[in-house]
Amino acid sequence: MTSGLAFRSEVMRRVRARASAKVNLQLSVGPRGEDGYHPLVTVFQAVSLYETVTAEVRDDALITLRVVAGPEFPGDIGGVPLDDTNLAWRAAEAVRNEFGVSDGIDLSILKGVPVAGGMAGGSADAAAALVACSEAWHCGATREDLHRLAAALGADVPFALLGHTAVGLGRGDELSPAMTRGEFHWVFAMQREGLSTPEVFARFDDQVAAGQRAPDAPHVDTEVMGALMAGDAAWLGRALSNDLQDAALSLAPRLHGVMETMYDADALGVVVSGSGPTIAALAGSAQHALSIATRVRAAGVADVVLTASGPATGTVILEG
Repeated sequence: MTSGLAFRSEVMRRVRARASAKVNLQLSVGPRGEDGYHPLVTVFQAVSLYETVTAEVRDDALITLRVVAGPEFPGDIGGVPLDDTNLAWRAAEAVRNEFGVSDGIDLSILKGVPVAGGMAGGSADAAAALVACSEAWHCGATREDLHRLAAALGADVPFALLGHTAVGLGRGDELSPAMTRGEFHWVFAMQREGLSTPEVFARFDDQVAAGQRAPDAPHVDTEVMGALMAGDAAWLGRALSNDLQDAALSLAPRLHGVMETMYDADALGVVVSGSGPTIAALAGSAQHALSIATRVRAAGVADVVLTASGPATGTVILEG
């Protein structure tokens, strides 16, 4: 951390940064600990759906936030908070406190990732805001500074900074890049009504308490890692797994129909993304992904259907 003396930016500056959504290729959940958290092992892949945050320095100490829906944004942005409960706002405050900045900032979020969809859109906002604010305020933040601030904001935020494909341990924030080959093509079936991550974990705990599942100490799946290293989409499709999937499906039974439709369209693998309700299907090619998407749209089982590819980049500066 820099000196506790507050400083003012010498040059008023506007910076725009972009961060990717993610899909969990593996999400293994251990039993809840005494601290209330579950040990996780997850394999993340960043995909080409994006959140874009613009940060413009103010000459006062205020932080403001506005949110705009992107052209293909699924759902209503009315539920996105515009105050200090928003992760992007909290990211700006974290940077300001860390580096003793006295200036304010105007934040604008262009959303392209579903809200409460299990694809870490809010975490992407936080990552993009960390980078945009630190650049706009000329903080000189290092990669290590940003990772530390990201980990304090949420378990998925460090990966949104890193991007590409990575293994996450602990709460998912202890990251190691994963070796991959080639490009993977995805179809995401999204619902306008989200699922609450705490509710999904609570249902998972209920299933454990009822003896419906016995969580083991999570470990990295060698099948997932082998498929990534080989660039073998069919192998990866067979290896996709999510320990929260049964809990999400029990809270939103309509998602069964989405998964069945994707399998009927010959998807290589289908999995609930994170805590849901977004369903991810792995395709064999970009054309195959378009075919699956067409079948899902025709079946009317999802509100929005998008295609994307991965691995995508981590947080990048687009302007400034």
